[in-house]
Amino acid sequence: MYDVIVIGGGTAGLMAAVAAAEQHKKVLLVEKGTKLGTKLAISGGGRCNVTNRLPIEEIIKNIPGNGRFLYGPFSIYNNEDIIHFFETRGVALKEEDHGRMFPVSNRARDIVDVLLHELERLNVTILRATAVEKLLMDDTRVFGIRTATEEFTARAVIVAVGGKAVPHTGSTGDGYAWAERAGHTITPLFPTEVPLLSQENFIKDKTLQGLALRDTAVSVLNAKGKVVVTHKMDMLFTHFGLSGPAILRCSQFVVKEQMKNGNQPVTLQIQTIEENAHNLTLHLQKLAKAEPKKALKNTFKALAVERWLLFLFEQAKLDPNKTGADVSQAELRALAEQLAQFTMQVSGTQPMEKAFVTGGGVSTKEIEPKTMASRKKQGLYFCGEILDVHGYTGGYNITAALVTGRIAGMCAALY
Repeated sequence: MYDVIVIGGGTAGLMAAVAAAEQHKKVLLVEKGTKLGTKLAISGGGRCNVTNRLPIEEIIKNIPGNGRFLYGPFSIYNNEDIIHFFETRGVALKEEDHGRMFPVSNRARDIVDVLLHELERLNVTILRATAVEKLLMDDTRVFGIRTATEEFTARAVIVAVGGKAVPHTGSTGDGYAWAERAGHTITPLFPTEVPLLSQENFIKDKTLQGLALRDTAVSVLNAKGKVVVTHKMDMLFTHFGLSGPAILRCSQFVVKEQMKNGNQPVTLQIQTIEENAHNLTLHLQKLAKAEPKKALKNTFKALAVERWLLFLFEQAKLDPNKTGADVSQAELRALAEQLAQFTMQVSGTQPMEKAFVTGGGVSTKEIEPKTMASRKKQGLYFCGEILDVHGYTGGYNITAALVTGRIAGMCAALY
């Protein structure tokens, strides 16, 4: 008999177990793998982007998947509390671009070790290599778990098993069936923060493979050609399609558009220069007139990286060796349109296994935001990526996991 059982030894589960044990409760942490904090240890390229120091409003903007749900949790425990938690336990943090916080040591392991040390200090019982088969429940409440060999009872059970992304870390979606059995709705699951696929000939021919475009505005267009979202960051052409930060951020919007339009391809717009085609045509004319004897590819070389510029010349059906004196206004307009609004079709995303984050999950409408308690069954709590809450990369998902884990642990202990 335990006070609290936490299922899942990932980011949210570790914090939940620590928070529950701090209330002087008898806590059991059950993990089906042999290691704890596996995903946390590889996050941020092994450096662990543990949280983000932007204001709460900005953090919520960067969690487009139900970020508003986090207003309640953040009123109790927030990003500054996460920073305080780790720094007071000996891990100095530093702020990098866009508010991202990392250990000064650049070692994700240091973050994991703090949580493991706390579990040990607080006498949390840990069962590794133990898969939970089901939750024990009656019509009104959850009162324990069953593994392959035994049953454990508790006043409260916290489900912190993650989503389905990065499955080699143990996130294989086990918790969704338990949640449904407890009466919860699981919203459709889809990969987010994931590279995009394309069947365009220039992708299949590997014409642009390996080409990186820096600080480029990438937009997802809906079926009517209207911009759904724009992200201005780096992007990369690959042998299968597109990747890089701007693309990862756009990926969930591609998925959502496909859900609306029967899985049809989605149009992506890449803006080399953020200017309308008319003004850009005038600018190109001015440059061409200034150096009439020069080949256009040299006249315009400051506008874009050479490989991309030559590709856009080809798309505009304009000879890059043509001089400024010989080019027509129509030809310059065609090039201006490619520079201002090159479009291509993406056919979907790489599978969930390649995604950094799971979209969808346990409906937030069925969770009490200031306690993480189930509105369907007493004694049941959820936290972390199993919830239908997902953000961009940049410390936002880890922040959501640590905050919801902390609150679930505190409140389950007091239940």
